[in-house]
This record gives sequence, C-alpha cells and structure tokens, in this order.
Amino acid sequence: MLGGHILHGGDYNPDQWLDCPEILEEDIRLMKEANVNCMSLGIFSWARLEPEEGKYDFDWLEQIIDRLGREGIQVVLATPSGAMPHWLTQKYPETMQVQADGKRNLSGKRHNFCYTSPVMREKIYRIDSALSERFGKKDNVILWHLSNELGGNFADSSCHCELCQEAFRNWLKEKYGTLDNFNHAYWNSFWSHTYSDWSQIHSPAPHGETTTTALTVDWKRFVTHQMSDFTRCEIEAVHEHSDLPVTTNFMYFFRGLDYGKMREGLDIISWDNYPFWHKTKDEVQAAVRAAANHNIMRSLKKQPFLLMESTPSAVSWRGFNPVKRPGMHMLSSMQAIAHGSDSVQYFQWRKGRGAFEQFHGAVVGHKNGSNTRTFRQVAELGERLEAVSGLIDGTVNRPKAAMIFDWENWWTLEDVSGPRQDISYIDCILDHYQAFWEAGIDMDFVTMDDSLEGYSLVAAPLNYMYKQGYAEKVREFVEKGGTYVTTYFSGIADETDLCFTGHHPLADVLGIEQEEIDAPSDEFTNSFCYGGKEYAAGNLRELIHAGEETEVLSVYSEDYVKGEPVVTAHSFGKGKAWYLAAAAGEDFLRVFYADRLKEAGIGNTLGTELPYGVTVTERIGNDGKRIVFVMNFRNEPVTIRGIGSWTDAESGKKYEGELQLDAFECIMLQ
Repeated sequence: MLGGHILHGGDYNPDQWLDCPEILEEDIRLMKEANVNCMSLGIFSWARLEPEEGKYDFDWLEQIIDRLGREGIQVVLATPSGAMPHWLTQKYPETMQVQADGKRNLSGKRHNFCYTSPVMREKIYRIDSALSERFGKKDNVILWHLSNELGGNFADSSCHCELCQEAFRNWLKEKYGTLDNFNHAYWNSFWSHTYSDWSQIHSPAPHGETTTTALTVDWKRFVTHQMSDFTRCEIEAVHEHSDLPVTTNFMYFFRGLDYGKMREGLDIISWDNYPFWHKTKDEVQAAVRAAANHNIMRSLKKQPFLLMESTPSAVSWRGFNPVKRPGMHMLSSMQAIAHGSDSVQYFQWRKGRGAFEQFHGAVVGHKNGSNTRTFRQVAELGERLEAVSGLIDGTVNRPKAAMIFDWENWWTLEDVSGPRQDISYIDCILDHYQAFWEAGIDMDFVTMDDSLEGYSLVAAPLNYMYKQGYAEKVREFVEKGGTYVTTYFSGIADETDLCFTGHHPLADVLGIEQEEIDAPSDEFTNSFCYGGKEYAAGNLRELIHAGEETEVLSVYSEDYVKGEPVVTAHSFGKGKAWYLAAAAGEDFLRVFYADRLKEAGIGNTLGTELPYGVTVTERIGNDGKRIVFVMNFRNEPVTIRGIGSWTDAESGKKYEGELQLDAFECIMLQ
C-alpha cells in the first residue's frame, strides 16, 4: 500500500490562489478536518512553473509541498504536459496537434500536444528533469503523476502532422518489412489501393482513406505506440534524479489508446472515475459500468490500483449533472476500494472561481467552507478509510473468472463494415459482465495477450479479431479443464482484418462451423428455448452447424433457421467450450452464466443468492486474510438471507444467517 495507508485527497491547484494566502492557510486547516492525507500537485501548472522559456519558478511549489509535509500530508507530483503555456505554442506552433482534416489546432484546451514533436519532447524533458532534481527526494513526495488523461476525451485527439505521418510510415515499414507484405496484409488489391511507395501512405482522414479497417486500426496502434514513447520520455526525465514510482491517470472506457500497451513502463495503474449516478432511479447500470472499469484497471497489472480522480458531488459537463444523493459518495468510494483501489482521490480540492470547470464538484465549494453536505461526506469517508487501511493492507482481488477485453478487437470490430454499423463492443461486454456482477462474482478483464492461467472460466463475447497465438492459448486453457464461452461474430479475422478461410480458428475446440450471420430489423423476431424458458434472439444471429460430438442445448424457434443451433457445448480435453450463436438479453445471460459458474465451481463468497442491486467482492492477502465487501446500490434497505456466520470487520458485530443493509450501504465482513 503506497504511503502505508489508503490515500485520500485529490487534485490541489494552489497556483490559482497564490495571491490569496488566507485561502491557502484555510485549505490546510480544512484538509486536516476532512481527514485528507494526500494531495496531487502541479497537474496543470506549466505556465506558473515556467512563466518564460527556460526560467523556472519552483519556489511557490516547494513552499506548498513543505507546508503539506509539516501537516503529515503526502504529495503526488505531476508533470505539466497535460496543458501547454501560450508562450510555448506561440513560439513553437509545431508542438500543437494537427487534426485529421489537416488543420493545425490553435492554442488552448488540453491534450493539444504533438507526441512526436522533438521540440515538445525537449521542453517537457527539461522541466520534468528540473522538477525531479528539485523535488524527487522530498520526504512527502511519494509518486510521479505523468501528464493528465493522455489522449484526451475527445473523438480524435491524435496528431496528423507531417512529423507524425513520417513516423507512421516508419512504424509500418518496421512492422511489415516490405510493401508487398503491407499490401497483402491490407488486401490493397481491392479498389486498386495497392501502394507502390511508402510515401503514398497517409493517416485516415475525412477527405482521404477511411474505408480500410487495417489502416484505421494500425493508425490507432501507432498512436498508442507514439504516446507510449512520449510517456517513456517523461519517465526517463523524472527518473534522472529520483527513483519514485510513476503512474498516469487512465480514463473510463477510453477508446483512444490501448491501455493494454500503455501499462508497460508504469509502476502503478491509476484512473479517473466519473459514473453517471442518478441518471435514473435504478443505479445498477451505473454501478456495473463503474465496477467493470475498476476491474479493468486492477487487471492491467493484477495489483491494487489508485482512484486518481472522482467527484465528491457532481460533474459539470453532462447534459444534466445531479449531485450525489445521501450515501452515494460513501458507497461509490468504497466500491473502488472493494474492487482493488488503494485510494480515493478527487478532482478537485477547491472549486476554481472561473473557467471551464468552475462548477465541477469539489470538496470545498465557492461558499461555506466546511459547512456543506459534501464536505461532511468527504470527512466521514476519510475517517473510515483511515480506520480500514490496516484491514486491506496487502490484499487484492483474485477472481477465478475472466473476460477478454481487448482494445485492438474493440477498434477492429467497430471500424469494420460488417453486418451492423451500430455494434457496440462495450454494451456487449457490459451485458455479459452484469450477469457476473449480479451473482456477486468478481472477474478480471484480460487482453488476448495476457495469460489465462489461474482462471476456471473465461468469457469472450464479440471476440471478432484473433491475435496471433490467441487460439492456441484458448485451446490449451480448455484442454486443461477450463470453461470457455464465446459468441456470434467471433474468430472472424486476424490482426489486419483479413478474414480466416476454411474453418474457425477454434473449430476443434468449439465444435461448430459458422455459415452466415444475419442482422435483421426489429420486425423479424425470433427466439430460442433454454432451460425450459423462451428467450428473444437479438439483432445479430448466426447460422452455425454443430459437429457430431457437439451438444445442442437451444435452437431457433421460427423462421428459415428454425431448428438450427443457438446454444452449443463441446467437450475438449478436460474442459468445455460454449458457443452462443445469437445475441440475447440479460434475462438469458443471467441464467446461462449461473449454470456455467455452478459447473465451474465458482460462487460468491456469501454462498447465497443476492437481491437485485446487491453485489459482493473480496480482497485476499498473501497470508490468506479475506475481506468481503457487500454493497447495496438500491436507495432502500435490503435483506440478504442464507449467508452463514460472519463478523463486521469494522464494528465487530456478528451476523448469523442474514444481513441487512441500509440504502446505498457498503459493509465489510470477515
């Protein structure tokens, strides 16, 4: 556990208040009152840290760091590349990104830097190195925070400048070796797209090539590569005078960068969590999405992560922005801890008076100091986190179930001109994940590059693209006794979107052959029977053929595919592989996965059926210590029955047979 306890605090921007020393002193007093033990500094401070090129002003930052240190508050120190000063962009316009249409951005906003620009790399290296020399060995500085939300949260924040174009061509040369290999991988003989010189290649652009999926996906791979390389530059700079660990804050289902690749070089994974609580009165969908993202971050290194940003109140950038209702701040924060976080941090500590995020929720608002509902909720959480730090120290979640979640598959699946243009990989992933969440079964999310060792059940919905070696990995997993579940429109193409010919890459494991996939309108309904109940078939339906040794558990009920397989099972080695030939709703997935979990010997820790809106996770230590989190995401009390004997890890209260939870309550058991 970083710093020896759960980190509690957030982004602090004292450079906005340097002309108000009374505010800075009040902040210190309020931090102590709010049970805060860590602050992140310098994230958007480049203009204050380097007001003129080559002239650094670090004194104010040192005073703040030392003042926090005297109060026992630790510091996560950021590098300032997330937002560039105007002197830099005015003198060196090449440091700003060029959009896909060829226009260079103007100065402003965030995430506007070209990650290929030698000037940008030089300037950020110099200031990072200077920060490292000045603060890298400070007693209360515990972690380097690289940049901020790399890639931004915009539709396309990649850079298409000439420097990036040339780097992209060189990246392709290294990957494919020859133009012949490149043209074959892209199937460029179609539409006479054959390239005869590397210089003819350009990034996907609205007025150019966007129809070749291999190109659009390779461009995204290249962007991840360049951003990773830029990040390595920053890591080298901060490590020039310091050996502190490094992190960067990832984002919520962010499509722009492959976090499976970006994790390399980082010591700790951290991320920014902003669920849409109270969008409706049913909080389950928001809870499921947040839980899945927590699990993705934990799974990247299979170790505790940090919740780097959240809001203690409301955000300011949605169409409507509800505040957290009573109990939700505690519950949503404990949800992060339950899924493997060793921190609860906020953006931000004090609301700014103006600019874009002046109404974004903060611990301290524009008025009333500590006399607010938000502040009291934060202080209450801080007190609880300090008390439970020792309980979770050295623990992490260790699920027996996993789901394949791969960014390259995501890109390819949604870029391809396939049976539907509205396929959502994330929606499908969440539909399948919700069945586990409702059952109280924690799971890891792993890429196709990751090992499947240690899991009993692996689900791979909409696994359209197969990376090299993935089929062999699945084959070995099932052969050794694993349960594998995959779906329609899976195993279709390789890493450059060339369709497999002949047979499905896992035909011997799955025991099926795909023939065609139908994407009908809503008027063409169909259904299938499973376990004695009829379920609707969704708007993607495959026609498949089952092998002689394949068990068919469900068939289509009507239309031209009547009697054809929908749910199949095939034994392979010591394990079994399941195939779902049609999309289906939560009502089916809930029942289907309950059967698979039972067969795989996986159950929730309480050993009982959970009421709707309630879930369970578990953190386990190397010494076998187990802490069980029971969370109620309903705004009303619930009772869980058939739980056996448990003790409240915080109060020592004993529970026999049943457990009652208040609205939006989280209880820790042991």
